[in-house]
Amino acid sequence: MSVVGLDVGSQSCYIAVARAGGIETIANEFSDRCTPSVISFGSKNRTIGVAAKNQQITHANNTVSNFKRFHGRAFNDPFIQKEKENLSYDLVPLKNGGVGIKVMYMGEEHLFSVEQITAMLLTKLKETAENSLKKPVTDCVISVLGTAFDPFLGGKNFDEKLVEHFCAEFKTKYKLDAKSKIRALLRLYQECEKLKKLMSSNSTDLPLNIECFMNDKDVSGKMNRSQFEELCAELLQKIEVPLYSLLEQTHLKVEDVSAVEIVGGATRIPAVKERIAKFFGKDISTTLNADEAVARGCALQCAILSPAFKVREFSVTDAVPFPISLIWNHDSEDTEGVHEVFSRNHAAPFSKVLTFLRRGPFELEAFYSDPQGVPYPEAKIGRFVVQNVSAQKDGEKSRVKVKVRVNTHGIFTISTASMVEKVPTEENEMSSEADMECLNQRPPENPDTDKNVQQDNSEAGTQPQVQTDAQQTSQSPPSPELTSEENKIPDADKANEKKVDQPPEAKKPKIKVVNVELPIEANLVWQLGKDLLNMYIETEGKMIMQDKLEKERNDAKNAVEEYVYEFRDKLCGPYEKFICEQDHQNFLRLLTETEDWLYEEGEDQAKQAYVDKLEELMKIGTPVKVRFQEAEERPKMFEELGQRLQHYAKIAADFRNKDEKYNHIDESEMKKVEKSVNEVMEWMNNVMNAQAKKSLDQDPVVRAQEIKTKIKELNNTCEPVVTQPKPKIESPKLERTPNGPNIDKKEEDLEDKNNFGAEPPHQNGECYPNEKNSVNMDLD
Repeated sequence: MSVVGLDVGSQSCYIAVARAGGIETIANEFSDRCTPSVISFGSKNRTIGVAAKNQQITHANNTVSNFKRFHGRAFNDPFIQKEKENLSYDLVPLKNGGVGIKVMYMGEEHLFSVEQITAMLLTKLKETAENSLKKPVTDCVISVLGTAFDPFLGGKNFDEKLVEHFCAEFKTKYKLDAKSKIRALLRLYQECEKLKKLMSSNSTDLPLNIECFMNDKDVSGKMNRSQFEELCAELLQKIEVPLYSLLEQTHLKVEDVSAVEIVGGATRIPAVKERIAKFFGKDISTTLNADEAVARGCALQCAILSPAFKVREFSVTDAVPFPISLIWNHDSEDTEGVHEVFSRNHAAPFSKVLTFLRRGPFELEAFYSDPQGVPYPEAKIGRFVVQNVSAQKDGEKSRVKVKVRVNTHGIFTISTASMVEKVPTEENEMSSEADMECLNQRPPENPDTDKNVQQDNSEAGTQPQVQTDAQQTSQSPPSPELTSEENKIPDADKANEKKVDQPPEAKKPKIKVVNVELPIEANLVWQLGKDLLNMYIETEGKMIMQDKLEKERNDAKNAVEEYVYEFRDKLCGPYEKFICEQDHQNFLRLLTETEDWLYEEGEDQAKQAYVDKLEELMKIGTPVKVRFQEAEERPKMFEELGQRLQHYAKIAADFRNKDEKYNHIDESEMKKVEKSVNEVMEWMNNVMNAQAKKSLDQDPVVRAQEIKTKIKELNNTCEPVVTQPKPKIESPKLERTPNGPNIDKKEEDLEDKNNFGAEPPHQNGECYPNEKNSVNMDLD
């Protein structure tokens, strides 16, 4: 199971993974750990990341960047209209009023939503992670929206201040309007970003030079850190606002904060550091990698959530960043009810159950309680219609339980709804059903049975009652209907009061409570519907397949180009001796023709055309390459074979000379060794003589692999014979008797008594002790 964290930024992205007991940031195919948030569309495929940014200026109209801030906004949003002026690509409205991006892709005009563009970037990040982990990536944690923030205070905003300054300067100094040509504007953005980074580490005047900026004119300018800080004074003043908001939400004072760590690329600006340090009244820490810290934190959170990883005992609780409320119409009344179901920074994931009294279907609308605190103009989340609600058989209102939830992804939804029905049962029904009835008619003592589920009670004509942590706090007096339905508890004293002259009461029929699931119709403001989502998934799958096919086509083309360059160089070098003069000239001519074809009519051919062209070249080139390789390897193999032959021939000669090391080998087996040595030696002499008569530009008589096979066959025949172990000579064993040890007298081990104490003979090259009156024996 993979554990991946993604930091998806407006300008760049970082990927972190958990493995080998730690967390590391991984690099892309360009060995760069920073992947630009850029997608470029071409006539054959898409390019994403570094490759897309490299063609941002030359392919400006179809290269999309800085699109993250478009999420959750309508096309007519003032922010969108302002950003549209500085973009190299076209923004158009979608049918739902959202932001669409128009590009030329595969020779046709295509319209993509911001969600689709973001999905393309995520596809690239997923592919990079899978290539590094060598396994599929199905789950990850992505960094989004913060506790306290300003969406218009980031590195890009500082870049824009520099761009505006130099646009005005160049217009006055060179009479050039940089905003009139998008390519010039993009080049200025790139140079200003570099200048901003340089000013973070240098306080002196720094130059900005761009050659052939517009109309073949070179432009230049300069700026130092103090001028930059003065230029960005408005942005620097905005730094303290989210810091005040942070302290307010955490209910802390400045003196309560013991340490401050800053991350993010823009925090490298000295003026930003100074503002933060001044606000907290203490030095700030920069021990973490400012660019990669967020991605690494996401990977850590993913490891905490993953069952496949064991993390030290500490937890991170997600929170609902914006308060969420529900509004509804009362049954048969014109007034509306409003209730805040999730307060700001409420723990997530979390579920709550609301109870409504209704006679028919009703509608709930979810929205953000504090529209000014949301960084987007749209405060509505969606409308939810609870269907198939009906009154009870006696005409009373039905109790409808609605479960609202913020899931682990931070998405709000009404997950389920059910209606409580009372059904009469027969007398012979099990008593457990009556017990169920009593439990359902009596209010629960502790509704918070699940730490992530709370019970709220709402009904027509009142604000809902909210029960939290087993404590009930009422925002308004309980309604008479709720009291009669839910809080009616029989009085024991009245129940026991009976008059003697009254007849006994008739038994009431038992009531069974049944929960009926109700369908919910959801109309979400920005969330994608299932049909549209499936269409987007299908479209992305087709584009992924097209990218794969185009990559294979380019790989085939590059293989032909690489083969041409490699062989042309080697034909005039190491391969020159291994091809005849006529073939040499013809092959060089074919390589030149292939090169010309690649840059002319072969520039944009199908994959199979390049495969066929490569096979045509290899028919001529492969034999030449093989001759060269054989000439390099064959002498080495012959030398190794000769050494093995000498080795086994020497052993055979030693055997014939009665060498004691080999006198345990059977003569018939040694003859097999001699025969094999003679046969292989004769074969080697024949092929070496035949090869000597061949020129280097002719195919070899024997190949290195054949010689290697002969070596293997020779070893298989001879090695088992010459490495036979010598038989071991067992020493006589003694048996212990009451009077001492006895010698185990075997017939073949007995010696002539007359020879007792004499020097024993040498056997198999081993010498026994030359000591009189000595006996080899094993004692127990």
